[in-house]
Amino acid sequence: MTLHAASRDALAAAELRLLEIVDGAEDSAALGKLGAELFAVVGLLSKQRSLRQALAESSTEPASREQLLRGLLGGQVSGDTVQVLATVVTARWSSPRELVDGVESLARTTLLVRAERDGKLDAVEDELFRLGRIIAGNYELELALTDPAAEADGKVALIDGLVAGKVDETTKVLVDQLVREPRGQGVVNGLSDLASLAAKRRERSVAYIRSAVELDAAQLDRLEATLTRIYSRPVALHVEVDPTLRGGLLIKIGDEVIDGSVAGRLAALRRDLAG
Repeated sequence: MTLHAASRDALAAAELRLLEIVDGAEDSAALGKLGAELFAVVGLLSKQRSLRQALAESSTEPASREQLLRGLLGGQVSGDTVQVLATVVTARWSSPRELVDGVESLARTTLLVRAERDGKLDAVEDELFRLGRIIAGNYELELALTDPAAEADGKVALIDGLVAGKVDETTKVLVDQLVREPRGQGVVNGLSDLASLAAKRRERSVAYIRSAVELDAAQLDRLEATLTRIYSRPVALHVEVDPTLRGGLLIKIGDEVIDGSVAGRLAALRRDLAG
């Protein structure tokens, strides 16, 4: 998600308000409800162009935008949801689109905080990553989930059939929303972004690793310790087996790529010989 300066300031203010509300939440169910309601508002604003324009119109008084919001959603969602959204609509956003992006970000943050409090953030991160790899490896499934002509309910039913009873409830809600409201983002990339958000929530970097063979627990521990020492911060490992590498590892952290694979070394040698 890329936001312009005004929208970044608006989102920061809304996140502060959200965290105040989250700190006072009674239990996990309350956070789940807040996240789900924020996602419902994302769906509403995505469909109602005139409404999102009205709520993001900086030339009108903030109080007028808040009044519009309360008149529309009062009694339809919880008081906590209205309070978060009131902070959103009274701020200045660079565009209506970025306002909706902001509400979506707040919903995701709420649900990741819920997973964190329940001690399930590690599991949610891993489930999002693994699901992304499964879909990336099944062309027909990815095509069905990204088909713009297909009904959203059908896509959600398809993904629910894949994950029902197999993932945490927070994972399911995040994935359902991504499939229902992709907002121009592919499912595989969206799942990767969600996994990265979960890792960031734990203040860890994410190392995407392709290995020619399955790594055992001791090898993973040594690799994690080495990368943590190199980058001077905790590093979460997301490992994918890729026999085409022939041997070794290919590691990507942010924009940096460490290619220690046989295939990578052969490719480099061919470039040297050709040069």
